[in-house]
Amino acid sequence: MKSLNKILLIYITLFAFTCADHVDYEAIENYQITADVYFQTESDYQAALIGTYDPLQWLYLNVLIGDIASDNSLCGGESATDVIGLQQIDDYTHYPANDNLKSIWQWLYEGVNRANYMHENKDLIEFGNKDALYAEVYFLRAYYYFELVKFFGDVPLFTERRLSAGDSGTLTRVPKEEVYAQIEIDLQNAVDNLPTSQSQIGRVNKYTAYSLLGKVLLYQDKFSEAAAAFDNVIGIYSLVEDYGSQFLRLGENGPESIFEIQYTNTSNWWDWGCPQCSEGNFGIIHTGPRGWSGPVYAQGWSFNVPTEEFYNSFENDDIRKNATVLDIVAFAAATGASYTEGYEHTGYYNNKYIPRAGESGAQTELNYLTNYRAIRYADVLLMAAEAYNRGGINDELARDYLNQVRMRAFEDEPEYLIEGLTGNALTEAIWEERKFELSMEGHRFFDLVRTGQAPTKITGFVEGKHEVFPIPQQEIDISGLTQNPGY
Repeated sequence: MKSLNKILLIYITLFAFTCADHVDYEAIENYQITADVYFQTESDYQAALIGTYDPLQWLYLNVLIGDIASDNSLCGGESATDVIGLQQIDDYTHYPANDNLKSIWQWLYEGVNRANYMHENKDLIEFGNKDALYAEVYFLRAYYYFELVKFFGDVPLFTERRLSAGDSGTLTRVPKEEVYAQIEIDLQNAVDNLPTSQSQIGRVNKYTAYSLLGKVLLYQDKFSEAAAAFDNVIGIYSLVEDYGSQFLRLGENGPESIFEIQYTNTSNWWDWGCPQCSEGNFGIIHTGPRGWSGPVYAQGWSFNVPTEEFYNSFENDDIRKNATVLDIVAFAAATGASYTEGYEHTGYYNNKYIPRAGESGAQTELNYLTNYRAIRYADVLLMAAEAYNRGGINDELARDYLNQVRMRAFEDEPEYLIEGLTGNALTEAIWEERKFELSMEGHRFFDLVRTGQAPTKITGFVEGKHEVFPIPQQEIDISGLTQNPGY
C-alpha cells in the first residue's frame, strides 16, 4: 500500500491462505511459518499489520455496487452479460450464485482472519506501543465486519482465532446486533489506544476510529451516542475549498481526508487471475470511457455510468455537478476526443473515480494509484447533522453542519443556506444533501437502505428482501449457513 510499503513476503508466508470459496481458510503448507518462529520483534508485528491492512485494497466492488445498486447509475459495461454479477445487481435479479458477491464475502473474511491471526499471537513478545498497534488491528477488524453486515446482515462472528478447514459445517450466522456489539467493542479499543496522528500516511488514528464508530452507531439509530462520537472529530479536519480537487492525485490525503484506502502504481505484483494480488486500484479501469482517445482521461470499461436523471437533479450552481459527473458528449465535442459507446450508454461518467492519463503503471488495468476516500470530513458533518436532528438533540447545530457542506458546494452564496427547517423536513434536507455530496463514492445504496427510502427510490427493489444481498451459495453448500429471506 502506498506509504504502507509494498506487499511483503509475509503476504506469501504468514498470510498465504488458499483461494477457498468459503470462509474457511487454510495456510499453504509449503509456505507455512509458525507464529513463534515469525513474531520475534516489533518489526515483525508491524509487517503483519501491513498484511492486515492489505485486504482494504481489494474492496473496489463494494464501492461500485454502492452506486450501481442505487438510483444514481446503471451498470454499463460492454454488453448485458459483461460482468454478469454486476448486471444482475443493477437489474435486481441477483441470486446466491453471484461471483461478485462471493468475492466480497471472501475478501472481507480474509481481512477478519488476518486480524484474528494477529489477535491470536498478541502476547508472544512485549514491546512499546503494542496497544496502539493492536488498536489498528481492531479498527480493521471492525471495518471488515461492518462491511459484511452492510452487505449481508447476519453473518458468522469469530474473534479469538482464525478459521481452519476443520471449522467447515460448524459456522452459524449470528444476529447483526451481536456483530454490531463486537464492532463497537473493537472501535472503542481503537479510540482508547490510537494516537491522534500517525507518521505513515494511510494508517488510522483516533479520529478515524471516532468517525467509523459514529457511523456504526448511526446505522443502528443510536443517535445520541453517534453525535457524541462525531463531536470528537468536528473541527479537527476541514473542507477543502475546491470540491473537485480532493478527487485528483494531488488532492489525496488532504485536510478533508479522514480515511483513505491507499494504492500505488509502482508495484510489479499483478495477476489477471488474482486482481487482489495487485497493489494498484483495479476498480478504476471499470469506470473509464470505452475506446477513449483524447486528453485528460484514459480508456476504461464504461461501468457505473451516472443516469441523465441523476445529472439533471443537481442545481445548476452546484459545483459538485461537474466535479461528480463528466458529460462525455460535451467534453469530446470541446476537445476533439473520441470514444465508443458502451452498454446502457447515458452520456455520463463518474468523474470522481475515472481513470486519468498517466496514473497507471506496470499492467495498466490493474495498477491505477487512485485512492478511495472511505471517510471524508463532509460525510462526518452530514452524519453528525443527521444524528443531532433525528435524535431530537439540536436542530440548530444540525443546520449549521448541513450548511457548512452546502456553502462549499455553492461557493458561499447565502441564498442556498438552509434556514428554519426542523424535524422531518430537516431530516429530508440532510438526506438529500448526502445524495449530492457523496454521490458516486459508493454510499448511496446503503444510505437509502438504512433510512428506509430504498423501496420508493430504487426501481426493482423489493422491501423485505433487497435490504441485504444473498449469502453466497457456496457458503450454504459448504458451511451450511442459512439464506437471507427471498433468495
